[in-house]
Amino acid sequence: MPPAHSAGDAKDVVPLRRQYLQIKARYPDTILMFRLGDFYETFDGDAQIAADVLDIVLTGREMGKNLRVPMAGIPYHAAEGYIARLIAAGHKVAVCEQVGEVTKGKGLVERDVTRVVTPGTVVDPSMLDARTNNYIVAVSIDRTRAGVAFADITTGEFQTTELHGESEEDVILAVGRELLRLRAAEVVLPATLTNDLALPMSSWLPEGVSTSRTETWRWSVDRSADALMRHFETDSLDGFGCAGKPLAIQAAGGLLQYLEETQISGLQQIVSLSTYTIDAFMTLDAQTRRNLELSESARGDRRHSLTAVLDRTRTPMGARLLRRWIGQPLLDVDALNERLDSVGWFVDGTARRAQVREALAKVGDVERLANRAITGVANPRDLGLLRDALSALPALDRLLEAMPGITRLPNLDDLTAVLHGALVEEPPAILGKAPVFQPGYVPELDAYRAKAREAREWIANLERTERDRTGVRTLKVGYNKVFGYYLEVTTAALASAERDAMARGRTGSALPDDYIPKQTLANATRYFTPQLKEYETIVLTAEETLGDIEANAFHKLVRDVASQGDRLLAAAASIAYVDTTAALADVAAERRYNRPTLDESTAIDIVAGRHPVLETTLPRGEYVPNDTRLDAEDDQIVILTGPNMAGKSSWLRQVALITLMAQIGSFVPADRARIGIVDRIFTRIGAQDDIATGQSTFMVEMLETANILNHATKRSLVVL
Repeated sequence: MPPAHSAGDAKDVVPLRRQYLQIKARYPDTILMFRLGDFYETFDGDAQIAADVLDIVLTGREMGKNLRVPMAGIPYHAAEGYIARLIAAGHKVAVCEQVGEVTKGKGLVERDVTRVVTPGTVVDPSMLDARTNNYIVAVSIDRTRAGVAFADITTGEFQTTELHGESEEDVILAVGRELLRLRAAEVVLPATLTNDLALPMSSWLPEGVSTSRTETWRWSVDRSADALMRHFETDSLDGFGCAGKPLAIQAAGGLLQYLEETQISGLQQIVSLSTYTIDAFMTLDAQTRRNLELSESARGDRRHSLTAVLDRTRTPMGARLLRRWIGQPLLDVDALNERLDSVGWFVDGTARRAQVREALAKVGDVERLANRAITGVANPRDLGLLRDALSALPALDRLLEAMPGITRLPNLDDLTAVLHGALVEEPPAILGKAPVFQPGYVPELDAYRAKAREAREWIANLERTERDRTGVRTLKVGYNKVFGYYLEVTTAALASAERDAMARGRTGSALPDDYIPKQTLANATRYFTPQLKEYETIVLTAEETLGDIEANAFHKLVRDVASQGDRLLAAAASIAYVDTTAALADVAAERRYNRPTLDESTAIDIVAGRHPVLETTLPRGEYVPNDTRLDAEDDQIVILTGPNMAGKSSWLRQVALITLMAQIGSFVPADRARIGIVDRIFTRIGAQDDIATGQSTFMVEMLETANILNHATKRSLVVL
């Protein structure tokens, strides 16, 4: 990033410049959005970047004697869209707000950074894909061990693991597989982790991923453990499964400290840390994921991927869970049979499946909405969406009474009733733009609103009232920003009124005694009365006062919702499971999938298997089913020959995909399938030169085949 303008350090710069440079020095690697009135301004090198990325005008501003610095600004109300574009371009953004009271003539307003937005810490819904997690991942590597920790701050998920390998190269490749599985938006690394590793970073960091580095001393085991224990308010990490895993602790602690620096409002949504082991899941390397087209086709088309075929989920939570299942096939037969029982329950009940899916369609993203309340960033519309989602749960819960693999949904009727009683039918996205609360929910708000309405009506009728009271038919009620509301009587009208009063035998002023002069003009005098002053104060401060009362009441409501966070997140997890298994059942029923039999054998026996993706692109019944028989003991190898375009590669992928589907708990496209648990799928399909390293197609094939031979076990499925 270009440095700040060097002349900005001169003594004769304006105070605003000094303030900017002090704040910018704390966030040197970010684009600093500096709030000035109704705009966020960027300066110096930041302005040049903003102008290029956002296609906005690069101007300049005088910041001192002979000092004009580059400047580019955006309207504050449209900031999120611009920030999203900067993040998409690989930049980080620090948002600096006016945190002090803006008082005219009182010098420089206090400013400070209120949030730092990076690719892995985005929380604004408009900047996120609701159907995928937004993971930020931390990595620590020490020879034959590595720690990997990841978090999604929009859902509160926080997990860590420790990886082991026979060599540094093995453990680095294992890290790369985890990063690929997680589809990391941002990777945090110790500053001293360099390309001196056994493999260059380009070989294990996913292409295009944003990287951030923090001081290496922050990653020591002691400091990392202290950071974790302080956050979770505990004296030991043993309860989180971290005992004896120093690299996992380093990664989790390093990530937590980075999040604490960027999430200035706090990390209330991170309430637990879970430790997992990759030994519980099928290993899938980058090439296998690509060759099996799990998330997108070889041409980058998501429509022709396994995920696209299986994803019939009705909620964002279910969609995210399905992607996690596809990315991490299980090795536990009992756990898989539990999932299959749930899918089978939906397959066997067409009517209840339809009813459940209809109910799910009314449920929004309870998980992320709850976390927005927990972190205090929820807006009125968020709570309205949460209310509508919770309203659909009782009917859904009744439909799930006999469903295997799930307990009853948490009872949230009390919270639902509170939200219904509090919020208007369609709450606004921003406080102050439209009414938020139902009449009667905040008595103080209703009373002041009525008082303000009365004051406005009183002032609206004042001109007619005062003309009748004074007899001055030309009296006017006016307003300006300097003097406020006033009663204006021309000099001629006042003289006429006084003559009339004298004719009736009255002496003194012809105007009422409560008329107090406010301003004298050349041909008129402006007055006010104590009652006018009282109502003026109410009217002029009504918007601010009503805004304060409404904001205080809303923030209390958000805290009340946040206090139910555990129940809300438990409900979200159950809904995600129901949605995912119902979606898998819906596909199974339509595409004539059948339940596989899973066991601890080393056999794969598939009768009339079909490619789950290809058959969706062909007219129904055109895909020709094929059988498969493999066994590590007797039928270890199948050699398949045939002409080009005969379907050899399709059959190979079909076997691998059916195996993988069975191990995520899905029914499979086959008349019958028996799958002995597979610990890893290797693929060597297609060929291309690796020009960057000077390797021919043949050399690439030999290296990849050697890798398979070195790492395959008797439970591995190898597809060449």
